[in-house]
This record gives sequence, structure tokens and C-alpha cells, in this order.
Amino acid sequence: MPGIDESRTFVPLKIAVLTVSDTRGLNDDRSGDTLAERLTKAGHTLAARAVVTDDVEGIRVQVRAWIDDPGVDAIITTGGTGFTGRDVTPEAIEPLFEKRMEGFSTVFHTISFPKIGTSTIQSRATAGVAGATYIFVLPGSPGACKDAWDGILVHQLDYRYRPCNFVEIMPRLDEHLRRGAGA
Repeated sequence: MPGIDESRTFVPLKIAVLTVSDTRGLNDDRSGDTLAERLTKAGHTLAARAVVTDDVEGIRVQVRAWIDDPGVDAIITTGGTGFTGRDVTPEAIEPLFEKRMEGFSTVFHTISFPKIGTSTIQSRATAGVAGATYIFVLPGSPGACKDAWDGILVHQLDYRYRPCNFVEIMPRLDEHLRRGAGA
């Protein structure tokens, strides 16, 4: 049965939150607020927070900076996952992935479906790993952020969660870099 193993010690992560929006700033970013509140309540550290416009290169610049920052273990983005012309977050971030997390989208949609029905297919939520940093790309609504955090991330970003979690494999995410190319 999945759940928290109280015999293990909680390991706080340093998580950056990026909001992608042409209309929001830090003062009215409800989705970013939702994520920041939930991750700090869970015991993690808000490593950084920013808002960028729906621009592929602008998104990549910020995400790459956080991937390269040893003070960031995970990045959660919110916004830009729909189908309009300005929704470009997956296009900006997926090319950065060294490994895609195929199951994330499936589980996200499974959690969303009972709440919003078939409207869940209007999101291109995705996730992956780049430079030993976890990256989660969420829709830009507070409800979607709550669903992703409460239904997936709060568990997978908790070292105590069993049978397995992302925290326990973090030391091995960059094995391919330490071995060298072709090894």
C-alpha cells in the first residue's frame, strides 16, 4: 500500500516556480501563489520564483538558468500548456529534457478528469528531467496546480513516500554525466 514511511526522515527540496503568462505578474499570480504555498507547507524551500511572458526563448532562458543552478532541485511551471497560439511552454521546455516522464501526463489527466471531465484534454501537462533537475509543466489555473501538487508532487517529492519517490533517486540522475559520454 502506498504511503508515508514515518521511519524515514523528510528531505526538503529547493523548488523554483515559474509562471508563464502575458497577463499576470507576481502581485496577481494565483497559480504561482498556490504552488509556493503548497510546497512550503509541505516543508520544501521556495528556491526562486519568476513570471515570464509566453515566449519560447524567454521561458528557456529562465528554465536553463535554474537547471544550471545547484540551489534548485526541481522546477514547476504553470501556464502556457493549452492550444492557443501563445501557449508555448511545452515547446519551450520539452527539448531541454534528457528524459521524459511519460506517466506524469497520464496521472495528471486521471486526477483532473473527475473534476473537469473531458476538458482535461485541453492541457498539455508534461514533465521530465534535465541536468539532474526535475521539471513539471502544469496548466495555468490554481485548480490544476492544486491537482498536480496534491495528487502527484506532494508524494513524489517526499523522501518518505513508499514504495518509491523521486527524491531517493536524485543522487543518480546525473550518472551519465559522471561516467562520461560513451561509457
